[in-house]
Amino acid sequence: MYRLAFLFAGLVLATSVHAQGVGEKSGANAVLGRSPSTQDFVTQAAMSDMLEVESGKLAEQKAASEKTKQFGKQMVSDHQKTTEELKALVNGGKVKAQLPTALDSSHRSKLDKLNGLSGEDFDKAFDDMQRSAHKDATSLFERYSKGGDNEELKAFAAKTLPALQHHLKMAEDLINANNTTGRGNR
Repeated sequence: MYRLAFLFAGLVLATSVHAQGVGEKSGANAVLGRSPSTQDFVTQAAMSDMLEVESGKLAEQKAASEKTKQFGKQMVSDHQKTTEELKALVNGGKVKAQLPTALDSSHRSKLDKLNGLSGEDFDKAFDDMQRSAHKDATSLFERYSKGGDNEELKAFAAKTLPALQHHLKMAEDLINANNTTGRGNR
């Protein structure tokens, strides 16, 4: 009986440890308001930055709207800065985590979808993606800034959060402008 209880306790513990990484990928942590692990935060923040930089570059080339092009340019600039700050924390030894070196399949497919579009179709997909991505990033940074386990990274998350909230507002404003004036008149 004790063996069975011990085995069950080990299984529950292993599942909860494994679920933390899965929870962040699946969105369960966000729904539950749970802080991501340090590694999950670093991975998701870096993926988000990579997607923002690459999609911003595409917006500068492919967008029909000058507002969307300018927004893309700002995303490249702002997210390159946060990427450098995150890299400095990890490479400087203040944060024990591994930085991803390439986009995962989920982020890659979003970028591939954008790459196949141009003009007004691109603008709509880009604007929608930016709103969604910045909602996710805002949640991630807010949760880590409140409950993360690395003080340096918590400070980074808290410092970066207002810029992400501003980006979210800008993305929502782009969408609202499109709905009010029509795509061709922006």
